[in-house]
Amino acid sequence: MTAADGRFDAAVTGIGMVTPAGLGTAASWDRIRAADGTAAQRVPALFGIPADIGCRVPGFDPVAAVGKRKAWRLDRSSQFAVAAAAEALADAGLDPATWDGARVGVVLGSGIGGASTWEKQHHVLLEQGSEKVSALLIPMLAVNMSAGYVAMEFGARGPNFVTATACASGSTAVGAARELLRGGHCDVVITGGTEACLIPSIISGFQQMGALSGRRDQPISASRPFDVDRDGFVPAEGAAVLILERPQSARARGAQVRAHISGYGASADAHNATAPEPSGAGAELALRAALKDAGVDARAVDHVNAHGTSTPLNDLTEARLIRRVLGGRPAVTSVKGVTGHSLGASGAIEVAVAALTVEQGIIPPTANLDSQDPEIDLDVVAKEARPADVEVAVSHSFGFGGQNAVVLLTRP
Repeated sequence: MTAADGRFDAAVTGIGMVTPAGLGTAASWDRIRAADGTAAQRVPALFGIPADIGCRVPGFDPVAAVGKRKAWRLDRSSQFAVAAAAEALADAGLDPATWDGARVGVVLGSGIGGASTWEKQHHVLLEQGSEKVSALLIPMLAVNMSAGYVAMEFGARGPNFVTATACASGSTAVGAARELLRGGHCDVVITGGTEACLIPSIISGFQQMGALSGRRDQPISASRPFDVDRDGFVPAEGAAVLILERPQSARARGAQVRAHISGYGASADAHNATAPEPSGAGAELALRAALKDAGVDARAVDHVNAHGTSTPLNDLTEARLIRRVLGGRPAVTSVKGVTGHSLGASGAIEVAVAALTVEQGIIPPTANLDSQDPEIDLDVVAKEARPADVEVAVSHSFGFGGQNAVVLLTRP
């Protein structure tokens, strides 16, 4: 639907979530609203390395999620994607058996792809030789395969690709999906992000960079966005999938519209491989682009779902950006105190949470925010969820390589 002011709105008609906060959207949303950070625990797969805490998806059964025949052929990241997509399609009331698959696209984000398969098969190579390496290594490893398997599962024969912009991947995917609707290439797009790489090689790399929290003995309180004592992020896994349609199509079939994706902006810091540009100038380009795309004044933003990684530099840089562009009015939160940082899936999870916030008028609190950094001059929601009339929300995602993506959501 093209608004009178030229804005293009994509309707969010379905949400599916597989996160450390819970299996399914309802479970994840409940735990995020409760600021329950108990998902952060020591991870058995990481035992033996110094950084052995993370946020795993609880109780995920791949056989129940994708079936026995498929479970062993899909990397965990693709299993998450298929499971979240199934929930999102059911939530949207769409039946793949009845649609024109050529008009259905899939755009997912993933920063790393099938890393756990890669690590496992590398051990096989070293210990047993090349003839024992799985013939399924490449289709399980390749970063594009999460979108490919979702298409196979649901007969989506339209445009199909994966965006890889590090920790901005999920948000980049949502922005690209909206463009497929705007350009008339699709009638429905399955979009979001997935990641599953709580494995020694990847986590050791983050540890060596100094990006992770050192609170091994206090994992539940280790991820503490905007807190004065934050010391790094807690790695996580998970997925979120959103169904996007044109609003008039959704209305015509009587679908529930949770929120509109009304703006998107992307940019590059062109500064450093791992550190944000200190002034936030690159991220500001993305935020201002999203506002312009939606035709929304900065003063109209009610809520910011922040990238909020719990790292000293990111949180301060992001806070200064928000204050400079949006002022002190928006209520800010980061869900990473509950979910941890799921890398390429994080943006999708946070866009999904922002859509629920817009729909339900509840801003979840930032978990583990005991003492807000005095340099962070923002209205950060903490301790308990806040009822609020949220007409406009933005969700920030910033990735290694200086890649930034901002999604703007509005109430239908």
